Amino acid sequence: MAKKNLTLVTEFLLIAFTDRPERAFPLFLLFLFIYLTTLLGNLGMIILIHVDHRLHTPMYFLLSHLSFMDICYSSVTVPQMMAVLLELGAALSYTRCAAQFFLFTFFGSIDCYLLALMAYDRYVAVCQPLLYVTIMTQKARLGFVAGAYLAGLLSALVRTVSAFTLSFCGANEIDFIFCDLPPLLKLTCGDSYNQEVVIIVFAIFVIPACLVVILVSYLFIIVAIMRIPSAGGRAKTFSTCTSHLMAVSLFFGTLIFMYLRDNSGQSSEEDRVMSVFYTTVIPMLNPLIYSLRNKEVKEALRKILNRAKLF
Repeated sequence: MAKKNLTLVTEFLLIAFTDRPERAFPLFLLFLFIYLTTLLGNLGMIILIHVDHRLHTPMYFLLSHLSFMDICYSSVTVPQMMAVLLELGAALSYTRCAAQFFLFTFFGSIDCYLLALMAYDRYVAVCQPLLYVTIMTQKARLGFVAGAYLAGLLSALVRTVSAFTLSFCGANEIDFIFCDLPPLLKLTCGDSYNQEVVIIVFAIFVIPACLVVILVSYLFIIVAIMRIPSAGGRAKTFSTCTSHLMAVSLFFGTLIFMYLRDNSGQSSEEDRVMSVFYTTVIPMLNPLIYSLRNKEVKEALRKILNRAKLF
């Protein structure tokens, strides 16, 4: 078989949502609104947790880091997406694409670990309430968060090195909103088997591992709740977990759909819609979920608003 003359790719062209130019500006305004809401909501949550002493607990300590990750997670992709819409396409150098891929994986991995740690925090609070203060000490909290950041860094390094040791040649158009692994694999001109193995290994050791921690924690929580004699007591105890359960369902549900499914025969339009959901919508919804479903946060917010009225 004759060898084809293929030019190595030195830059990538993002073309998502450019097939219908008339939709570009309305989508730009929509994503701008979502991004600003994400920044204000998560930054507001961080400030609220910092200024209200009633929220200086392990759960809200972890939540403040989750809010910070959501700001970073969204900032890696959404501004780039808006640039693509304004310019009807955007060119990214090889290095810039790799950097975006690394940062997205880094922040996304930390999100996974933080949600798992929050499930463990709820397990200790419900199942071992008398030992909660001694288990979830400030030193333990800092250690948990530092471990999540380190694990996220290792995950991002392994995936980035694996992805960008591939040979990209020929077409350089990515019909996606950012440099993610599934669309990049479509541009390879060599054997990508080892890199696809990395995807599976990442999925096994990050997403399912975190899900196991979450599911086991909530299994013990449900057993403990069922032992509470009064219906009111059961409802009150379970209500402390509902916000976290909603956040977990949204985040891991979309990740499983994107990375643990069979990608054969899937349309680029479907991939784009799901990618928009987990990169823009979920970071915006998390502060809303925790503020609308959490009594302590609502009381702290009401207190801040009442103070503002006095001035």
